[in-house]
Amino acid sequence: MPPFTVLHVCMGNICRSPMAERLLVLALRERLTRRDIDPNRADELLHSHSAGTGGWHAGEEMNPPAARQLVNRGGDVSDFAARKLRSEHIDAADLILTATADQQEYVVALRPDAASRTFVLGEFGRLLAALDVVGLPAAEPTPDAVHARGVALVEAADSARQGSTPLPTDDLDDPWGRGDQCFTRVADEIEETVHPLAATLLP
Repeated sequence: MPPFTVLHVCMGNICRSPMAERLLVLALRERLTRRDIDPNRADELLHSHSAGTGGWHAGEEMNPPAARQLVNRGGDVSDFAARKLRSEHIDAADLILTATADQQEYVVALRPDAASRTFVLGEFGRLLAALDVVGLPAAEPTPDAVHARGVALVEAADSARQGSTPLPTDDLDDPWGRGDQCFTRVADEIEETVHPLAATLLP
């Protein structure tokens, strides 16, 4: 039930998935601001969180270059702590976005019934760009409406892929230890999916 819940998954939960988690929230807040709605209502409409397939960094803050990307783009890095992915995180998610195809396979191996809700981030972005969203439930800035529209959107994206597998280009590079230029590119690629997602949830 509401709010619409998006789970972002990468390896250590200190670089890619935290950026995706917070950039999606930022994108939704920007949508609300454009509609003259209090951006703080984003938390009522969307629960965006993240976890890693490994627990090596559990309890740690975001990797500093990842945090810099968020701050530079107007996002919030407060109260973040890395954690290891658990089955209950998957069960509670309406949409699961992984950084790579390997991580998608990890999620589905852990919870086979989540296959229809689990996508590589870049794959979901590709599918979303080709979807006809006219038939989705009405877009209203209420928790019930955003949840209904989001769930229908995930179902439409799953139908659109028709059992096809992600492309190698759908994967996000792991920027860990590679400097700000790489983090900038990865954050840009994340925005290429989370901005259209926010725009579809709240046109």
